[in-house]
Amino acid sequence: MGCRRWAKRASTSSMSGRGRGRGGSGTAGPAWRGASAFSPPLVLAPFCCSRPGRNVTRRRAHIYDVVWPELAPEGPRGALEAGSERGRDQGRGRSGGGACCCRWLAGWLAGERAGGPAGSRPAGRVADMAGSRLPRQLFLQGVAAVFMFAFASLYTQIPGLYGAEGILPARRMLRPQGKGRWQQLWETPTLLWEAPTLGLDTAQGLELLSLLGTLLALGALLLRRLRHLLIYLVLWAAYLSACQVGQVFLYFQWDSLLLETGFLAMLVAPLRQHPHYKQAPQGALAGALPHEGLPFWLVRWLLFRLMFASGVVKLTSRCPAWWGLTALTYHYETQCLPTPASWFAHHLPVWLHKLSVVATFLIEIAVPPLFFAPVRRLRLAAFYSQVLLQVLIIITGNYNFFNLLTLVLTTALLDDKHLAAKSRNSQRRKTPASWPKALLAMLSWLLELTTYALLAYGTAHYFGLEIDWEKHTVRSRTTFTFHQFSQWLKMVTLPTMWLGVASLTWELLTALWRWTQVRGWLRKLCAAVQLSIFGTATVALFTISLVPYSYVEPSTHGRLWTGAHRLFGAVEHLQLANSYGLFRRMTGLGGRPEVVLEGSYDGHHWTEIEFMYKPGNVSRPPPLIVPHQPRLDWQMWFAALGPHTHSPWFTSLVLRLLQGKEPVIRLLQNDVAQYPFHKQPPTYVRAQRYKYWFSQPGEQGRWWRRQWVEEFFPPVSLGDPLLDALLRQFGLEDKSPARTRSSSSTLAQALHWVRKQLSPLEAPSLLWGLLVTLGAIRFMQALLGPRPPRSSPLAREEKYRSASKKDSGAASTQATPAPDNGSSGSQTPRRKK
Repeated sequence: MGCRRWAKRASTSSMSGRGRGRGGSGTAGPAWRGASAFSPPLVLAPFCCSRPGRNVTRRRAHIYDVVWPELAPEGPRGALEAGSERGRDQGRGRSGGGACCCRWLAGWLAGERAGGPAGSRPAGRVADMAGSRLPRQLFLQGVAAVFMFAFASLYTQIPGLYGAEGILPARRMLRPQGKGRWQQLWETPTLLWEAPTLGLDTAQGLELLSLLGTLLALGALLLRRLRHLLIYLVLWAAYLSACQVGQVFLYFQWDSLLLETGFLAMLVAPLRQHPHYKQAPQGALAGALPHEGLPFWLVRWLLFRLMFASGVVKLTSRCPAWWGLTALTYHYETQCLPTPASWFAHHLPVWLHKLSVVATFLIEIAVPPLFFAPVRRLRLAAFYSQVLLQVLIIITGNYNFFNLLTLVLTTALLDDKHLAAKSRNSQRRKTPASWPKALLAMLSWLLELTTYALLAYGTAHYFGLEIDWEKHTVRSRTTFTFHQFSQWLKMVTLPTMWLGVASLTWELLTALWRWTQVRGWLRKLCAAVQLSIFGTATVALFTISLVPYSYVEPSTHGRLWTGAHRLFGAVEHLQLANSYGLFRRMTGLGGRPEVVLEGSYDGHHWTEIEFMYKPGNVSRPPPLIVPHQPRLDWQMWFAALGPHTHSPWFTSLVLRLLQGKEPVIRLLQNDVAQYPFHKQPPTYVRAQRYKYWFSQPGEQGRWWRRQWVEEFFPPVSLGDPLLDALLRQFGLEDKSPARTRSSSSTLAQALHWVRKQLSPLEAPSLLWGLLVTLGAIRFMQALLGPRPPRSSPLAREEKYRSASKKDSGAASTQATPAPDNGSSGSQTPRRKK
């Protein structure tokens, strides 16, 4: 209301001289030169045949009156009412329809395409990169959180997996081959080459990197200044170093996904963190730079590759469970580490399981192209569909940090307008839209409705959805063949690549257009250098990613540009781009296979050796351990799918149990007292293969039922010829015993002390403790930190009234100055500086 009254007064005062004279309606005047280099009036003034609003400083102070610092450059709707609307209302009374169209087009290019109202960008920055300032901050915080969980989870398992007495000692992976230092660093890129210079062995160096990564990630979550390019570079390099010596225990797809995401986070993170925007100098680059949207677009492309490939491989594998839509009738029971909710989900009706498979195909195959849709609501619909899928997976399965990382990637589909509740609430106060804007909104609605209709029709047609009103169920079946699907995949794989090319081209052109709005030759030069560097990196990473993405369709992979293959081969060992495809085939259709270890002192009486997390005791409920990944338990699940010779590390596990090595025992039972052979190692160890099923709802006190299948690993003891032969066959003999000189270094003693303090904690408790600590610190920051003033709408209206009175008084004083002594005529008004 205050804004409209002010506009009315402004239009009245303009007839009495405001906006006339030098710097009048056709020119920019001093306000143009006084605005900062990235001010929105600089964008709008060339199109609107009106003079920009004067009170730039007062508008800027109101814009920064926000609750979230991350939203300071965006501003709520109040900033629009306080500032930009003034200049536009002044020009509305003296501009025709052509000026209105130009004003609308400039506003759309500057802000509304970005998900915010036109003209709502504050002084001091270009219109934000597709309105994604807050999503970028959420992405950086999310990546830091996932790194924190990944490093902390790995730290708890290093002695048992990679220590000198572990299953696969890491020092075997770093043996000098007589090559130069830089050559071996390029071939095996890991910082652990420098561990001996610190007086540490490889396992201790890995512990140091894990602790450093956990602390840096925690700091990046708490302090905005630590969300810096160098911090994410260290996190990425540390995790890459761990993966180089992690062997089979770090060969999971989510480890590759975290490396690729971490590298993108390094590009998304700013090079320089500016102080609070209120204190930023006028004209400083205190906000988005023209290049900042390019690396963040790669996050969206990565999410598309991940989801589309994960959906396609389920059908290209010809798995009968996926083609018959019955995969979920087995999945909850046969997945690696079920949760308590998995038992309840397993007993849902079969028709609902089949309908859930149809929804999975819809979300993973049909929805991902909407990530690049020009209509904002379509992207938001795609976002919520992905969130729904990931949340359901988190509830019904222990998939460590994978689903959390996927949720972090979905932030690339959001914008500031959707995340800022204050801006959303202000949208209720609508202003009349011009006819081009109304036409564009109508076309967007038509495109949106057409998309939803096509998705609904395609789903019902290709999966034969029918409602059975008598049984109150929904029948579903696949109505297409494998050949038809293969032909469709050949037809769409290359166009999806061109879709990515078109979307990236638009982002590049948008970045170039924003660069043209930079004022000042020095700022323009700096922006050009950064745009060229990050633009080249974005194009190169996109080109590299086309090679692993094309694996979903072999013929397309063969037709790909040879330059992309060469570029991918040059950096493949850095894992900058990877192929994905989860749950390709459904295993355990006749019951989940499970390996059960047993130990004995006499070879006749055997005692089962329980694991903390994987199924064993039929009366123990499945645990909930997200975001921790017990890597030995996961590999036990893979080992049960085939003979023990397919899992060479299993022989080393048996050897360590026979030797009674405590680091390995802690992988099975963190409380050594619960290990059945904690007083004396077993003389014999063997393994049996069972099949497990969830218990029926009527069975009390039992979560599982099982049946013996066969012997998985024969009984062996220390010095057994069979055990020695297997160790030699797999190259697991310890020919180079660990050196003990590193234990005397100060750093090694400090690491030993930290390990001693944290070893009593189970890994999930440690990770949840970090999460609770983070939440407590955040809460205290919000409770005790300074609160920005929040004025009421009435107070803002009074403020605008007083401001308009001051402006009117200043204008009248300027229009009728006091005559000089000796002068008798009228005097031309002087322009106010």
